[in-house]
Amino acid sequence: MMVGFPLLLIPLAIINILVFLMPGVSFTDAIVSVPLPSQAVWKVTFGDALIAFSMLLLLFEVIKAARPGGKYFTDQFLALLIFAGAVAEFVLLPQFATSVFFLLTVLMLVDFLAGLSLRLRSETRRAAAAAKAARKAPPPAAAAPQEHVEPVVPSAVPPMATIEPARPAPAPAVTPSPQLQPGAPTIPPQDLPSR
Repeated sequence: MMVGFPLLLIPLAIINILVFLMPGVSFTDAIVSVPLPSQAVWKVTFGDALIAFSMLLLLFEVIKAARPGGKYFTDQFLALLIFAGAVAEFVLLPQFATSVFFLLTVLMLVDFLAGLSLRLRSETRRAAAAAKAARKAPPPAAAAPQEHVEPVVPSAVPPMATIEPARPAPAPAVTPSPQLQPGAPTIPPQDLPSR
């Protein structure tokens, strides 16, 4: 995991090296003279160059803070630590009581506040986008009411035998009387035996 490196630590380190290791160097000494078309000569001091360099680094810090997926908490915490260290040096150590160091401290404050405002703005946009998506999403479909069906529970009682429909009983066989047979002699009724 790579931790974001605060770029404004570079000019702070340069100033600390100059103050503690090279005490004879002054921030107001001219390092280059640039003639201008107006016939004036611009004397660029070491402090001017350091502030211009710090401004370019601040631009890169803001771009880094605006990228998606950045380590906001780590970057903001380191920016706050560097700003607090610069304020402590400016207030407590007499070597740092210069306009150049004060402007550098202001740039560190701008870096911290810019990162914080970018973070808050991205959170606000993310919340607004989530709310807009929630409004556009169709409401969940209501489930159709289902009929109440009793569950079939198997019982221990064996199933009943299948009952077939009742069939009519066969008619009793009727033996025809001999008088109704074809070709049989007919007996007159008076000759029939009585019962």
